[in-house]
Amino acid sequence: MARHRLTARIVIAFALAGTALSAPALAQNDPEARIKRLEAEVRALQRKVFPGGDGKYFEPQIVAPVAATAVPAPAIATGPVNDLLGRIDAVEGALARVTAQNEENANRMAKLEARLATFEANAPATLVTSADSPPAMDRPASITGSLATNSAAMSGGGARPSAERVALVAAVEKPDSGDNGEDDYLYGYRLWEAKYFPEAAQQLKLTVDKYPRHKRISYARNLLGRAYLDDGKPGMAAQVFLQNYQADKRGERAADSLLNLAVAMTKLKETQKACVALAEFADAYPAEAAGRLAGQYQAARNAVKCN
Repeated sequence: MARHRLTARIVIAFALAGTALSAPALAQNDPEARIKRLEAEVRALQRKVFPGGDGKYFEPQIVAPVAATAVPAPAIATGPVNDLLGRIDAVEGALARVTAQNEENANRMAKLEARLATFEANAPATLVTSADSPPAMDRPASITGSLATNSAAMSGGGARPSAERVALVAAVEKPDSGDNGEDDYLYGYRLWEAKYFPEAAQQLKLTVDKYPRHKRISYARNLLGRAYLDDGKPGMAAQVFLQNYQADKRGERAADSLLNLAVAMTKLKETQKACVALAEFADAYPAEAAGRLAGQYQAARNAVKCN
């Protein structure tokens, strides 16, 4: 009987030694595979120690290691779950911090906008000018009444228009076709045709600002420049002509504006610029130079001496 106990200890020692030696390999498999492999190794050792044995001496010793090895399986299965829960907690925490920061930024932006609105409401009005807009001192006054009552402001702050001029301007009929952009342009044209140049300029400036994409925009800008030019303001006229030409070189009145730009430069005694405009007109619009605008082109060339 003592011999049997000693032999059992030897078998168990070999089994444990086999388990220790094979640990690196078993670490690469799942728990079920490791248990089966360990049982196979114990049975192999048993056959070596007791050839032909039926295993009746070692059943208790063999069962115990299998049960002990199977216990850690749930911990292995739950490890990734715990890691995943930890990562979810971290993401939720980061999301909460981002949300709080976004709300704080929105609050700051609202305060800045409120301060800006207060500043703009209390700041004095200013005029911003550019190369493509008339100087502030030459701009037409904003419309606060009829065209006739604003004539003095448009002419530079002179005396108020006479009752006769007021009546004459009021007599100019404004079209009513249902197309507001078209009607405003035609009204400006009628004022210009009647030689009420300041009133025409005011009306056309209003049309240009109000309907920048209207089909008549090229006409309106060119006629606005003509109104300034005929009113003795070649500097303002030149800026409008240049803007109309550059905005759309294929516009219906782009060629007219380029030719009128040369006329305005001539009146300003800017000979070189006038000649450049004339040369570009002849090169860009040969059909107009030889056809519809031939007379005006020749007159503009005669008014300036180009090399």
